[in-house]
Amino acid sequence: MSRILVEACVDTLAGARAAEAGGANRIELCVSLEVGGLTPPAELITDCVTALSLPVFVLVRPDARSFVMREASLAALLEEVRRVAALGAAGVVAGALTAVGAVDAAATAAIVAAARPAPVTFHRAFDAVADQPAALEALVDLGVARILTSGGAATAAEGADRLRGLVDLADGRIGILAGGSIRAHNVGALIRRAGVTEIHSRTPADAAGVRALVQAAAASELPTER
Repeated sequence: MSRILVEACVDTLAGARAAEAGGANRIELCVSLEVGGLTPPAELITDCVTALSLPVFVLVRPDARSFVMREASLAALLEEVRRVAALGAAGVVAGALTAVGAVDAAATAAIVAAARPAPVTFHRAFDAVADQPAALEALVDLGVARILTSGGAATAAEGADRLRGLVDLADGRIGILAGGSIRAHNVGALIRRAGVTEIHSRTPADAAGVRALVQAAAASELPTER
């Protein structure tokens, strides 16, 4: 069986502790979820890295403006990537697009270099690209570790068929991390339909709620041979 990895999206230390207690495998730490998430403050990063045994991936998004990076905004983003990596983040979540809706190869290469040796997850800017298969190939070439995506739909459940296509296209060369309104009640159907082995969920700040999600995901594990 393929083990399902659960990444808990949290914005507080209490939420991170609950995710760990509930059996999550990894944390994505951010703040300002109402605008899609922004870079958390250094104190919160340090507190979570110190308190948890789980890997803590940190969203690096300095502001809620466009994913298109002008020179000054890219410089600010890269400075935050280096700061987050220095604070002990196990991974960085970031991304950049061109004005025509493609992966910004130069900016993404700079992000990967600034984060090294921490792996980079390309965040849900991916869902705004015009050509997802081409974007996936570009990210493979750039050394990105995984893509956080709903398959371009409003939710992962709605994008399940496209997620399946991305999983097949990736063929193990890059991770496909499904995200977008994934909860305990729908995670099993998503895993079976999309074939994903990593899921990202904004989890509640209580261990029981996280545990329900983790258990539902585990109950839906896929056979190794698909």
